Amino acid sequence: MLHHSTYTRSEAAPWVTFIHGAGGSSSIWYKQIRAFQDRFNILLIDLRGHGQSKSHLDHQGSLPYTFDAIAREVIDVLDHLRISSTHLVGISLGTIIVREIAELRPEKVRSMVMAGAVMKMNIRGKILMRFGVWMKSLVPYLLLYKFFALIIMPRKQHRESRSLFIREAKKLAQKEFIRWFQLAADVNAKLKWFRMKELPIPTLYIMGDQDHMFLPSIRHLVAAHSRTARLAIAGNCGHVVNVEQPSYFNQTTLSFLQSMDAGTD
Repeated sequence: MLHHSTYTRSEAAPWVTFIHGAGGSSSIWYKQIRAFQDRFNILLIDLRGHGQSKSHLDHQGSLPYTFDAIAREVIDVLDHLRISSTHLVGISLGTIIVREIAELRPEKVRSMVMAGAVMKMNIRGKILMRFGVWMKSLVPYLLLYKFFALIIMPRKQHRESRSLFIREAKKLAQKEFIRWFQLAADVNAKLKWFRMKELPIPTLYIMGDQDHMFLPSIRHLVAAHSRTARLAIAGNCGHVVNVEQPSYFNQTTLSFLQSMDAGTD
């Protein structure tokens, strides 16, 4: 089972489950824990091969590398903890895991918060992924990861986000990095399906105004899914909203989640 940790407020409090992106770990949510634990029970999960779930690599090496399989591993944790429903908060590629969980077990998902959401690769992103597929076995994975981090988070104010993800990526094995990279490179068909299908689950997309690679497609997606989706944009912010603009992220997300609970309790 994936490594996980909880911060429990009370049995009656609603749950929030945080899902990190590729190359990260549950430690990227350190600016959220204090703000959220006064109102919610919190579940932090390290995805396969990341953080403290890295110790399970021998077993995981025989498992399929698909977003479906990874989402089911998160669902296994929810079932193990007897969490019947939870808000899901994802960042970057973690938003694909969030959406996959909602596809598989919609009854478990109270709402979705998609930060730095990846729902379409633009031309630059597709070229970048093709370049990475070609180079992934030729250069050290960490060098490739640093290059991608600089392309996605290029500005001076994105430095903290870049440094955090590079520090976490150092904990990955090269073989594990290649598996996750290939998974991301093959995701276009799944993302197209996600864009076509609007789920009846309230969804907040929270993006940085400098997230040049992903924000334009999210604007179009929210317009198309206007019955269930809303968009919040953090100013002077890049891809990793919860790290670069934590106050905005926390306030906006908490307001959204509390409005969901007010409408369902």
